[in-house]
Amino acid sequence: MRDDSLQILSEASFVLYRIIGNDLEPRHARGQSRDNLRFILENEPELEGCKKRWVVNRIVNPEEHAAILALLEQYNQHYIDLPFDRDEYVQTGWDFEGLPFAGFTYSEDAQRLNAAERDRLVMRLYRHKNNYVMHNNAARNVALEDGRQSADWILPWDGNCFVTNAAWAEIRSSVLATPHWRYQVVPMARITDNQQLVDETFRPEANEEPQLIFRRDAAERFDEAHPYGRRPKVELFWRLGISGKWDQWAIEPWDLPCPPYAEEAGHFGYAGWVARLNSGKAHLETDPGKGLVDRGVARIEAVRGMLDHLDAQYMPMRRNDGALLFYADSDLSSPLVSNWQTMLAKEAESALERGPYSVIDKTTLPPSGDINDYWHPAPYYWPNPILPKWLPYMPRDGVRVPGTVLYAPESDQYDRTRLQRLFDDVTTCALAWKHVGGQRFAEHGAMLIRTWFCDPQTRMNPHLNYAQVRQGHNRNRGSKSGIIEMKDIYFLLDAIRLLERADTLDETARTELRRWLKAYLHWLQTSAQGRAESRSGNNHGTYYDLQIAAIASFLEDYALVSTTLRTSQERILQQFAVDGSQPEELKRTTSAHYCCFNLQGWVHLALLAERHGQDLWSFHDESGRGLRKGFEWLLAYQDQPWPWQQINAFDVQRFQPLRAAWQYAYAESSLLPQTSDVHVADRLFHPHDGIRPWWFLGQERTGKS
Repeated sequence: MRDDSLQILSEASFVLYRIIGNDLEPRHARGQSRDNLRFILENEPELEGCKKRWVVNRIVNPEEHAAILALLEQYNQHYIDLPFDRDEYVQTGWDFEGLPFAGFTYSEDAQRLNAAERDRLVMRLYRHKNNYVMHNNAARNVALEDGRQSADWILPWDGNCFVTNAAWAEIRSSVLATPHWRYQVVPMARITDNQQLVDETFRPEANEEPQLIFRRDAAERFDEAHPYGRRPKVELFWRLGISGKWDQWAIEPWDLPCPPYAEEAGHFGYAGWVARLNSGKAHLETDPGKGLVDRGVARIEAVRGMLDHLDAQYMPMRRNDGALLFYADSDLSSPLVSNWQTMLAKEAESALERGPYSVIDKTTLPPSGDINDYWHPAPYYWPNPILPKWLPYMPRDGVRVPGTVLYAPESDQYDRTRLQRLFDDVTTCALAWKHVGGQRFAEHGAMLIRTWFCDPQTRMNPHLNYAQVRQGHNRNRGSKSGIIEMKDIYFLLDAIRLLERADTLDETARTELRRWLKAYLHWLQTSAQGRAESRSGNNHGTYYDLQIAAIASFLEDYALVSTTLRTSQERILQQFAVDGSQPEELKRTTSAHYCCFNLQGWVHLALLAERHGQDLWSFHDESGRGLRKGFEWLLAYQDQPWPWQQINAFDVQRFQPLRAAWQYAYAESSLLPQTSDVHVADRLFHPHDGIRPWWFLGQERTGKS
């Protein structure tokens, strides 16, 4: 196959492109890309018959981008600038297609993976973001297409490749001797001391992942679907049949599939060698075995760190101004309830007569014996009448144990009712301060907050170790399901934002409150109880994400907000069937309640996501599975008999907030019949319904704000 080899042999021209990317700490030292560029410009010789070009590839840091361009201009270099565009990046979503099934990342199956496997699994979710920022194979293809216009042989190489005179002589002579090959493989040597390359006699052993040279008419290109850090170049080696240690690398279930051989497979030769400049992390370059593994770990850590930082940086949430997430931040011109101010003032006056609330007021001790520990038995676990001492307790779904019914007199022996009073009264007082007026409302709400979260004598310890204790189980520690008892902290944090505007929480209280929230958030993420709840596939998973995201937003941990909302997207795909039904909730004996309760949780999460520039309302997969289908399926039963099990009476007015949310998000595009108005009952809903108090103060009638 020597179709044009004679012409190439007599007129061979080369163009070498080096692709300059972002520094990735801790894989690279800070500023390493520019340091290596400077070293090349100052020390690399001219290469006979070869032009040099550069591709400046999506440099995220504006100052670093400008410095690299200035350095290239200083040395009169030709380059292609591929700029990083913030708006394009913000529109780049997560990749769930490679998961074995929806919900896999938080499943029991995923927990059985080792740490390295879990890291690689999660990196698959970042694939689209990785491909946009690192832009690895796409930049190589840009170089290939540009080079085909000006040379017979194109070298689309990494930005840290350095070519000595001796190396170039070997490369060029090999290519010219075998011009019939469409591809030339150039083995690479890792260098820990760049100064060695200035010595013309230096010839390292080159046995690392090679670079490629393309003949102008070569048909293959780099696959732009393959992300940096997961064999973007090796994928082409496999297609061409270039053998190496990569042939022993496993294909994991979340990897892109191994490609078939290309038509040009086997059409390659070997040519010389090339040096890879120091990464600034010598310990990752020297050990041939452990170094490969450590480089992979450091690479994942670096890519995820950069992308998480970008997600946090570009989340269009106003910082440090106490912006509300769930309630209207401006005066309401057309609320859904006409007499809301009268209702709010009346409820706020009642709240002034209650409290303060503290965990030390309960009349029984938790199993720990610490009065400051939150304590509540599992509501559906009853004494076993046929076992000694009635232990262990046994479940009766949908039937509550005495003392676990909110507001009932006997609930005073535990903490659940006090906690709910705290949520509701603080929120009512804060909203009354804003919409009715009266500093006394804000002062009362602040007093409740200081008592529960700040005062060392009365505050709750920042965990739920004894929430929903199943007597006789797990050494009488709380169950994962107990975490849902703190679900309403999301709207409480909006109330606290208002109290801080009212200047009723001093600096000491604000500091103590945030210290408490950080400790509780840490417990949610690291305790066995919290980790187990995070794996829940039903409403418990929904409300777990809501707690995490709401607290993270309050603490301005926007990277955590972003990754939590990523998990929420995966939960949508796992929780909702293609027709919009909720299979996990339909298993319950009170299925109408749980379907509404879970979807109501998604309303809150979608509002939170919207305030942070992300859209859960319209998120869906290729089959259309998403929240919109969920709304349309459930609201179809608003005026129809419920065909699944519901052993308790169900309040059909609970459909009203859901229909209002549907109109807010989908009125112009939904398949449901549109209505000109939403009639709302002039009352508040029970906390078990999952509907935040004064919910109608946070939504317009139609259309997203």
